[in-house]
Amino acid sequence: FSCSLSDLLCFFLGLLYQEYRDKSTREEIETRRLQDSQTDPEETSPSEETPSEAESTSTTENKAPPQINLLRNSNSRFNLWQDLPEVQNSGVLSILQPDEIKLQEAMFELVTSEASYYKSLNLLVSHFMENERLKKILHQSEAHILFSNVLDVMAVSERFLLDLEQRVEENIVISDVCDIVYQHTVNHFSVYITYVSNQTYQERTYKQLLQDKPAFREVISQLELDPKCKGLSFSSFLILPFQRITRLKLLVQNILKKVEEKSDRESTALDAHKELETVVKACNEGVRKMSRTEQMISIQKKLEFKIKSVPIISHSRWLLKQGELQQMNGPKTSRTLRTKKLFREIYLFLFNDLLVICRQIPGDKYQVFDSAPRGLLRVEELEDQGQSLANVFILRLLENADDREASYMLKASSQSEMKRWMISLAPNRRTKFVSFTSRLVDCPQIQCVHPYVAQQPDELSLELADVLNILDKTDDGWIFGERLHDQERGWFPSSMGEEILNPKIRAQNLKECFRVHKSDDSQRRKLGSRNRQ
Repeated sequence: FSCSLSDLLCFFLGLLYQEYRDKSTREEIETRRLQDSQTDPEETSPSEETPSEAESTSTTENKAPPQINLLRNSNSRFNLWQDLPEVQNSGVLSILQPDEIKLQEAMFELVTSEASYYKSLNLLVSHFMENERLKKILHQSEAHILFSNVLDVMAVSERFLLDLEQRVEENIVISDVCDIVYQHTVNHFSVYITYVSNQTYQERTYKQLLQDKPAFREVISQLELDPKCKGLSFSSFLILPFQRITRLKLLVQNILKKVEEKSDRESTALDAHKELETVVKACNEGVRKMSRTEQMISIQKKLEFKIKSVPIISHSRWLLKQGELQQMNGPKTSRTLRTKKLFREIYLFLFNDLLVICRQIPGDKYQVFDSAPRGLLRVEELEDQGQSLANVFILRLLENADDREASYMLKASSQSEMKRWMISLAPNRRTKFVSFTSRLVDCPQIQCVHPYVAQQPDELSLELADVLNILDKTDDGWIFGERLHDQERGWFPSSMGEEILNPKIRAQNLKECFRVHKSDDSQRRKLGSRNRQ
């Protein structure tokens, strides 16, 4: 089977990684939409694999290759394993089972997408980083922050791609790729943690350069207009490594869904996925650590304590939510008073282990008048008390700054804001669709069809084709969800997704999620208690 590195790159001639990624996720969305619309039990039996990357919803006869149309590119005829002339001419498509062909496509996509990624990295370095005009404009320290260790990342990608290429050359039917993924993740992928951890400073430096250096702005604009960039922005190239390490984990998940259970290939896929998950978590933690430290210092400077001072800055503390609420004046018996003066403004800073209650004072400062450990907070939603008391809830501090119990009746600006505060203040409180204290499940799901960037700490950034359990929703258009592939939770606008209506598809999504995480005992207990059907 003759296939070289240059051949692999030819598969994506004219297709940069950003384009590949968009095409792949769009295809995944359309595939899931089509399957979700099928209501005939024969068409959507639970035993069928859920189509994902490089799959089709069409069913085929035994031994017949599934006709899949993914990543079709006018500049390349061969984007799929089954489209390769060597595969077409070998006769293997009439011998292999349909499930094995799907697995070959999943492994082949991991290889070709790495080729596309390497191509885009190469363009970032050769077209932007090594541009002579840009070099003259940037100070050495600015260039270092902007490009970080991208040369190391590119070298790791090249080495990884060469090993994948060698495996593809060994046999027309790919034996496995996850063993290679595992070895490279363990031995080389730490360069991704270094690069991604620099993201906060990278973004800030880029914005500052655009603002302060007209010459930099002009050169970047000219370079972006080059046909090589396909209309893609410089910043889309800078974020490539973080996108790739996350996507690589999903590609391994896709392979894991297709390998035989209790097989050697399942074992290597589980090992590779576990190591990739470790790297992705370290990347996320690196980004958060950088931004959290600066944020905590900024908050500390704004607080003035009317009560005994509480040290805010701690390596193990971070902000979960902050904002203004209306506190009710007087005892509960005065709830019937119909006056706008019934409430007065207070400001809350909620950290992962501490609540600080303040009043805003002149000079962008906040005077702290109460506090409590987060674990000693309880919330209770008021029943409908009319328009003046809409979106009101009770916050109880079991032990406040004066070592006594205290209660606050608080009014939020909307239903979604009230629910967001209640879930943040008391995270173990039962949500609308899932009971954390029982094994009963009544949980809708949603598929992301528009990407979303979190604007607040309690929100969740979404990528195209993400699938989430819906834990709660509001009447004014917000959803509290848990992403299946990493169990991250947060709020996002409901307009970002489409609900998955077919119960068998939802059950299949949960089954695949359980399988992906079954090597981790704690994850198995967690998913088993929440998602058992």
